[in-house]
Amino acid sequence: MSQHSPSEKKIVRPYGDTTGDGMVQVSFTLPVPHDKRAEGAAVQLANKMGMDPAMLVHAKPIGDGFTFFVVYGRVNHLVDLDRVQVVERDFPLLSAKEVNTVVKQRMRRKLSVVGACIGTDAHTVGIDAILNVKGIAGEKGLEYYRELKVTNMGAQVSVPELVEAARAEKADAVLVSQVVTQRDAHLHNTREMSAAFREAMPAGKRPLLIVGGPRFDETMTTELGVDRIFGRGTTPGEVASYLVHALITSRKASS
Repeated sequence: MSQHSPSEKKIVRPYGDTTGDGMVQVSFTLPVPHDKRAEGAAVQLANKMGMDPAMLVHAKPIGDGFTFFVVYGRVNHLVDLDRVQVVERDFPLLSAKEVNTVVKQRMRRKLSVVGACIGTDAHTVGIDAILNVKGIAGEKGLEYYRELKVTNMGAQVSVPELVEAARAEKADAVLVSQVVTQRDAHLHNTREMSAAFREAMPAGKRPLLIVGGPRFDETMTTELGVDRIFGRGTTPGEVASYLVHALITSRKASS
């Protein structure tokens, strides 16, 4: 749970123009052609969501029979900070040099990582940002770490193919990126993957199962059968630091 100082407000209200005015902005799409009736429908929906008054600030057709809206208005809802549940980083953030040193000294071999986009997901931007040398936002990916052996399987990898690759590469960790979320595809694919690894390998021999993507809830690790979920904004350094923590540091401490 997120921590805050005793003097920090525990109940907060959103604001847009002045503190505490309760103003929020939301966007959504309705399956209706853009006309006055559609705009009225958007305002009606905003009212039903608790925005009163609701002001339509943007409406644009986005194809045959669909309109995108942005609505600005006041809500009366409050946020209780004591009830906010988040997954905070519970491991130290290490530099690439520190990661390499720990792996070399403790494992005495390279740490094997297999990554992929599974199912029909063809969006490799996420997995490539973590694995490829070029990385993201100036931070190099896991291929840059000399003590990590990285196998990037790319897009649209089947779960059996992923399990077989993990076995062949003696993977210590499997990283899966999921961007496609229609009909909760990312959740179904993740459950299928975790079930396949449980069936294929005994508990002590399974690699760490890590999934990431912009629409994952980081608190769902147990429900999805994985060891860690990373959300949007995750960096290669965070993933590498977690691997060291989960595979080496915490295991050494508990042994």
